[in-house]
Amino acid sequence: MKALLGIIAAQLLLFATGPGDISKINSLKSEAKAAYAKGDFQVAIDKYKYLVDSLGVKEEEVMLNLANAYFNSKDTVNAPNTYLPLTQSTDSKIKSIANQQLGVMANRNGKFEQALNYFKQALKTAPDNEDARYNYEMVKKKIEEEKKKQQQQNKDQNKENKDDKKDQNKDKKDQQNKDQQDQKNKEDQKKDQQDQQKKDQQEQKDKEQKSKEQQDKEQQAKDLEKMDLPPSVSEKLKEMQMSEEKAKMILEAMKNQEVQYLQQNKRKASKPKD
Repeated sequence: MKALLGIIAAQLLLFATGPGDISKINSLKSEAKAAYAKGDFQVAIDKYKYLVDSLGVKEEEVMLNLANAYFNSKDTVNAPNTYLPLTQSTDSKIKSIANQQLGVMANRNGKFEQALNYFKQALKTAPDNEDARYNYEMVKKKIEEEKKKQQQQNKDQNKENKDDKKDQNKDKKDQQNKDQQDQKNKEDQKKDQQDQQKKDQQEQKDKEQKSKEQQDKEQQAKDLEKMDLPPSVSEKLKEMQMSEEKAKMILEAMKNQEVQYLQQNKRKASKPKD
């Protein structure tokens, strides 16, 4: 069937082009193939592009060779754009190679899932494509390793987060304890200040009381000295802690009582007897 299609395509090409064009096409194909084999990919690209753009050659083999030349020249724009239409080819080999090459470029760009899918399509189209099989297994293993690595990183991150949270809780608790201790120390300090203030006030009060008592004693002594009392009486008053004014009042009262008593007795004595 493929041979028949090839014959039909050749006949159509023969009708579309003259004998000179066919000779030129074959010559350019050979030159492009030779340049590609020598690693002169830019020359190969130029010749394949001339075949496609100027001579209207649309053979999938030529397009695949052009895509390969782009790929080897590291043209990351034209290479995938040229491979992509070939993934719809009816030729299983060309379709498989196009998918394989797209997978290689996806893998280089770190798009592992996309690369794996391209390799899978390449194997599905041509199970005997050993390059696609090797790349499929390699990328599959890489994806599994990346998943394990990511899982371990997540596990480590979770552990680190837990440790950080634990440390934060500990720091928070320590800070709370410190704040409570500081508050207690402030309250104790305030209480000590209040107690000291009360103590100072009491001492001042006692001091003032003693000073007043001392002044009173001194004044009493002065008052007794002014009264010219006998020493025994003066000492007695000091022992009784009696002031001069009070002693005078008592003496005056006693004197008044004595006068009244004498007056009463005098009146009684002047009354005539029956």
